[in-house]
Amino acid sequence: ILLILPFLNKKLMKSTKFYPMNKLLFWTMVSIILMLTWIGARPVEDPYILTGQLLTTFYFIYYPINQLTYKTWDSMIFN
Repeated sequence: ILLILPFLNKKLMKSTKFYPMNKLLFWTMVSIILMLTWIGARPVEDPYILTGQLLTTFYFIYYPINQLTYKTWDSMIFN
């Protein structure tokens, strides 16, 4: 994931200052990473397994959603 991120940078503005939805997504991603770190330290039991699976799904869904919001926001501003 981290290897291909520089190649996905197709936004028209270089700063996230002009992308308010992506700011929200960024802080959501930070909280997901913190919760995944916490879940990784928990024992392998039933509620922690499901929570880890859901957070992992959200982690990998973040990247396409982030690119989609960049593209949507650029089209709203420049068109």
